[in-house]
Amino acid sequence: MGKSPTRSRNRFEWESELVISLHQCITRASVKRYIFDVRVWGEEELEKYSVNSAYKCLARKANGTQQEVFDILWKASAFPSVLTTTWRVLLDRIPTREGLYRRGVQVTSTECGLCRSEEESSKHLFIECVYAQRVWSICQRWLGITLVQHNEIKNHFESFQCSQASVKQNQVWKGIWAAVVRCIWDQRNTILFKQGVVDVEEILQMTQLKSWSWLKHRTKSFNYSFADWTLNPGICIERL
Repeated sequence: MGKSPTRSRNRFEWESELVISLHQCITRASVKRYIFDVRVWGEEELEKYSVNSAYKCLARKANGTQQEVFDILWKASAFPSVLTTTWRVLLDRIPTREGLYRRGVQVTSTECGLCRSEEESSKHLFIECVYAQRVWSICQRWLGITLVQHNEIKNHFESFQCSQASVKQNQVWKGIWAAVVRCIWDQRNTILFKQGVVDVEEILQMTQLKSWSWLKHRTKSFNYSFADWTLNPGICIERL
């Protein structure tokens, strides 16, 4: 007896998008006889691939506002690992439980790793979660500022600055924002994978340490101790 045909499963949403993209590429192709196939990179005059040409290609496809946000992000005063995490959050490419489920990855639950009461999307985890809101609130008290709490991550990032500050000072502000995001993510992972507990004060303390360490080792004009930084961050930033 012959084998019965294997039944294919329904495609995930992201797989369907890839199939459509593949079909579009195939229909645009022109098959010619007596010509060998070769690999070329169409973004360069010499048809040779380079990282720089790939970045420019992706940048052109991004809308202008989004690209401006990334230009600001990469100039922020923070460690590369912190900026990379923030970049993934702004792109909604951080592997939250909701994001993994949406991409077809099997997860035991989609609930937030911090509050355990809402679905863990990027927007919820870093902005809407009651614990994230507490972190932003005590961070603002530490910095001695009051800012509008935007519900969109990109708008929240853009608004985290001082209109009267210099470009260099606002780069520090953006670095602090990125450090908060990274520390929220770190504690979320500690809770899920190491049976940790939510500690808002600890997130702030790690934010202070990460931001101070970067400034201490990468900014020549920053000569303040960690105690100075935790007690009077505004003065430390003003004197940069």
